[in-house]
Amino acid sequence: MERLGDLDLFLRVLDLGSISAAARSLDLSVAVASQRLQRLERELGVRLFQRTTRRLHPTPEGLALAQRGRPLLEELESLDADLRGTSGEVAGTLRVTLSAAFGRMWVSPLLPLFMARHPKLGLSTHLSDHYVDLAGEGFDLAIRMGAMEDSGLVSRRIAADRRVACASPDYLRRRGEPRTPDELAAHECLILSGRNGRRDVWRFATPGGGETSVRVNGRFESNLGDFIRDACLTGEGIGTFSYWHVAADLRAGRLRQLLPDHHLPTTYISAVSPHRQLRLPKVRAFVDFLVEHFGDSPPWERADDAR
Repeated sequence: MERLGDLDLFLRVLDLGSISAAARSLDLSVAVASQRLQRLERELGVRLFQRTTRRLHPTPEGLALAQRGRPLLEELESLDADLRGTSGEVAGTLRVTLSAAFGRMWVSPLLPLFMARHPKLGLSTHLSDHYVDLAGEGFDLAIRMGAMEDSGLVSRRIAADRRVACASPDYLRRRGEPRTPDELAAHECLILSGRNGRRDVWRFATPGGGETSVRVNGRFESNLGDFIRDACLTGEGIGTFSYWHVAADLRAGRLRQLLPDHHLPTTYISAVSPHRQLRLPKVRAFVDFLVEHFGDSPPWERADDAR
């Protein structure tokens, strides 16, 4: 059974992208995990990874082992679960990272219900607007906004992420309301910045079905969406937001939506996970729960439908 355990470790390294993340998932030290991988390579007589300073890359032999070994290990795990009567049991600890604002506003209120449904499950949440390396930091799952990068991760859509341009009534009284996207160039705009740089080119769909873009400027920028929202509420400028982030402010009149005939692109809120983790019962349970409560008609949109 040692070789099966080493095969499991190898597949976790491949899926999670690092020995340290795989070691954490198995409650092993990095030193022990490294020794076991070396043992597996010696027994098979091949190198399974090319090691660089930043990442492990599978060799052709490693890819062949993964292709043929993964189904064998999954079948054995399924048989073991059936014999133990624990197949599909939601247990263990789920480590999930998600947007700070979205997690606080919309996910946190639902967690007591989720935890009550799954009394054997522990939950570790990491809230941040920074991009998190799931593999490197050992997370099972991320809830992310916007277009998915081609990262080799598996994603499942949870809800549409409609975006709007907004400003406070005070700002609009002082500076006037833009009627076309081009007029935004003459306004104070609030710019979100991050690991991909400043998001200072705003793209809009035109009423005729085309697209237009404008480069905006402003004195305020931040990598935190809540700071952009706070600045918008206090009249510092015009911002673009996910609708879920400002729905209550729009309904209460603290913000006004601008350019209603020129829509910002709609993206998606998605659950993103390394391939192997997405099949785990604890991960499936959490993703299914979010789809159940957000899905086709998320609560931030339903409040408008009820008016």
